[in-house]
Amino acid sequence: MTKERITEVLKSGRRLVSDGAWGTFLYQKGLQAGDCPDEWSLTHPAEVQDIARSYIAAGADMIETNSFGANRFKLEHFALQDKVAAINEAAARLSRQAAGDDKYVIASIGPTGKMLLMGDVTAEEFYDCFKEQATALERGGADAACIETMSDADEAVQAIRAVKENTQLEVIATFTFDKTADGGYYTMMGLTPVEAVGSALKAGADIVGANCGNGMERMIEIVEIIRAAFPEVYILVHANAGLPTLVDGQSVFPETPEMTASLVPALLAAGANIIGGCCGTTPAHIRAIKEAINV
Repeated sequence: MTKERITEVLKSGRRLVSDGAWGTFLYQKGLQAGDCPDEWSLTHPAEVQDIARSYIAAGADMIETNSFGANRFKLEHFALQDKVAAINEAAARLSRQAAGDDKYVIASIGPTGKMLLMGDVTAEEFYDCFKEQATALERGGADAACIETMSDADEAVQAIRAVKENTQLEVIATFTFDKTADGGYYTMMGLTPVEAVGSALKAGADIVGANCGNGMERMIEIVEIIRAAFPEVYILVHANAGLPTLVDGQSVFPETPEMTASLVPALLAAGANIIGGCCGTTPAHIRAIKEAINV
């Protein structure tokens, strides 16, 4: 039996739980600075799949893939641009196997590091780059594309278009916002939540939201802004485990699973439909979110 699309589940009123951080896990498993994390889907498949399984075991309804930087432009830095299809297919396949038939795989698609404004890439090159990645992720078994950590509308729009026009994947688009001295939230390129989400919806995104950059508490404010402007949209949040501090040269995220769970009711009240984690979060955080949602 074909499972419902994510948006159909959300339409029924159900709140869903996503997964948490991947990068932290990879480094714990031996990834070294300067290595390509995305290549691990080919070279260390058991370790990558173990991450996915740990989040399913924690109660996640959906998991991402080890493909955040698996686009042609990023892989060029490692001379791996000819392995785009292989890396993305493997990443999606590993998460698909971990998720089984009843959980969702929301394939991670991150920014390229290029900017249309600077003239170092064209809109067509953006589009082709994301098309190449998305079609491979679909072949590997993904249910949706999670276009995440975006700051520029031009790049996000091309990514959304590439997925919508070349695959059957649902599209989630999330941006990263920072709080400024005036109390407002903006992406690195100066977009407000309303501007960023508006551009994503116009391009065809099915689900929108925010990830990284903020802990759960600040995400509440961001969701309130989005919900006020777009009352009917579905909103996903992947929050960090608080705002990091530098301790002995390492980023330490202060938010415990219990602290995260205590903020879930307010995030739901603000209008979030899907809640998961980003940097610093663990299966324990996801388990705590699941329990808070199910109360």
